Amino acid sequence: MSTPVHDDPLSEERSHLAASRSALRAMREDVESLDITDVTANWVNAAVLGSQIEQRVKALADLSGTPLFFGRLDYLHAPGTGRAEGGEGERPRPEAGYQTLHVGRRHVHDADGDPMVIDWRAPVSQPFYRASKSDPMDISLRRRFGYTGGDLTAYEDEHLSDPAEAAVTSRLLQQEIERPRVGPMRDIVATIQPEQDEIVRAGLTGSVCVQGGPGTGKTAVGLHRVAYLLYAHRERLARTGTLVIGPNKSFLHYIEQVLPALGELTVRQATVDDLVAHVEVRGADEATAAVIKGDARMAEVLRKALYSHVTPPTEGVVVVRGSRRWRVAAHEVEEIVRELLARDIRYGAAREALPQRIAHAVLVQMERAGEAPDDRVQNAVARNAAVKAAVKTVWPQVNPAQLVLRLLSDADFLAEHAEGVLTEDERKAVLWVKPPRSVRSATWSPADAVLIDEATDLIERTHSLGHVVLDEAQDLSPMQYRAVGRRCSTGSVTVLGDLAQGTTPWATRSWDEALAHLGKGEAVVEELTAGFRVPTDVIAYASRLLPHIAPGLTPVASIRESPGFFDIRGTGEGVSDVVSACRELLEREGSVGLIAADARAAELAEALGAAGIGFIGPGEETTGATRLTLVPASLAKGLEYDYVVLDEPQAVVDGEPDERTGLRRLYVALTRAVSGLIVTHGAELPPQLA
Repeated sequence: MSTPVHDDPLSEERSHLAASRSALRAMREDVESLDITDVTANWVNAAVLGSQIEQRVKALADLSGTPLFFGRLDYLHAPGTGRAEGGEGERPRPEAGYQTLHVGRRHVHDADGDPMVIDWRAPVSQPFYRASKSDPMDISLRRRFGYTGGDLTAYEDEHLSDPAEAAVTSRLLQQEIERPRVGPMRDIVATIQPEQDEIVRAGLTGSVCVQGGPGTGKTAVGLHRVAYLLYAHRERLARTGTLVIGPNKSFLHYIEQVLPALGELTVRQATVDDLVAHVEVRGADEATAAVIKGDARMAEVLRKALYSHVTPPTEGVVVVRGSRRWRVAAHEVEEIVRELLARDIRYGAAREALPQRIAHAVLVQMERAGEAPDDRVQNAVARNAAVKAAVKTVWPQVNPAQLVLRLLSDADFLAEHAEGVLTEDERKAVLWVKPPRSVRSATWSPADAVLIDEATDLIERTHSLGHVVLDEAQDLSPMQYRAVGRRCSTGSVTVLGDLAQGTTPWATRSWDEALAHLGKGEAVVEELTAGFRVPTDVIAYASRLLPHIAPGLTPVASIRESPGFFDIRGTGEGVSDVVSACRELLEREGSVGLIAADARAAELAEALGAAGIGFIGPGEETTGATRLTLVPASLAKGLEYDYVVLDEPQAVVDGEPDERTGLRRLYVALTRAVSGLIVTHGAELPPQLA
């Protein structure tokens, strides 16, 4: 299967790489040289076009340490490339009776417009990920390339149409999967597997939920799906927008370089807290209160409280125009209000419609009296002081933050609108002991901000995006799911998560339930069970916890040929043994993470400093000089390191409010290593690991 690196084909491929880089540089220079001085009508158009050109120049950047192409396909027959919406035309060049296509991160063409590198998202590139001996997809040869830095140093061939050649595991693929990494998350574009590719290339209109254990690549799959959708539906998503939602800022910083490496620069990234930042969050709830505030029943409480402000009119509306007086009786106004309530439209939209409906009733009377009023008259009546006063009384404006403030401060108001929805004990749990004086002085919690977002949407519709990727979704509350669902109510969503890694008291119990709260009950649930990141021995040890934290899930099966480095050590010398383990792993190539219970992080930081070992915190970028990250267990989710030292597993469990959540936190911490794990402990290990 492998061809020696000293054969002539390697020189030819290096020449093609050099020529491709030169062609990409020429493409970028062509864009940079564009003169838009006389092609725009005004300064606004000029600014927009200038911004587009600037983004195009950035997208054409050649990253020196990133391979421009990672594979090659030799088709038996000329493939029909077609053209994806928004994608670049890719016309393969015939060579020796078949089509030879180099597959890479982006499209590169020569001076004649002929492709030198095909975008991995193009239809003709799909066989690179899905072709097999049993289904070669018209591929004669699939070639993978090995790189050291940015230099092409090896290649490996599979002759898919040759029945005499046995199918074997790609050595270069294994090396790429196991390659040490320093810095942000890497893209997986060179190592996407068939089951991952199916998810990546799923259509825009359908929503997908990916259940994947540690190391199955679900986060990378979600990011590559965004990149694919932007390629295939660029014009549509340029209008509607895309968004990646992660659990915290550290996680977003970790993944932020993946999409730019694939040439995509326009995807917004945020946390759920960012989305609902209507007020300043300065407090935190007890677990019991947070669970209740995050319960979907709170949406009904908010709705009832909001619409309680709508009151039946006690008197009619008299509109004076010139010498005439027009009267809309109280029962007519009440009928208009009932009709608007029955339409189930947003509170604010109904309030805006009410004066127009009252004005229309006046116009009907005018027409009966022989007048011929037009739209201008109706608008003038709607702005009449008497009409505005009636609307203010019957359908008053409501501030969403003030509504939530009153619910959480006024026991009688909460009891009135939570009757039959929340129990008395639940109402007591969410009430503030000492009510604040105003919205500004309130010590809002994250769960409170989500309630305000729900109230805001009840009043005015939230803007919907074309596609949203929601990562680490298992930790969201039902109300948080509703907040995300509002952002993609007319679009689609890719949900990524692992039920076994749910570490909040309100963690998701099932994906069907979560998707229902998102408003995407029709989404297809896919399960990834092949582990590419976590070594065999490490994932097998961590999987001992699964029967206790997620009994129905399939354990991850590592496809790594290397079992990885794994050791469990007692710490007779306390933290000095932990420091020694870190020093030992720093002698190896790659990044090192020291994960510990939050309460022990300060002591370990002091010990590392005393030992002269430099370290950074999660979210900061590692360098060749500083490769150790000290990670509180609560921030470990979604991160990965070549080597991990896990300090005191029992302390990680004890740091959570209940044992199941603690064991889930431990499961997360155990599965952050790519190449090796050392577990250090002075106390007894949790019995579930026996």
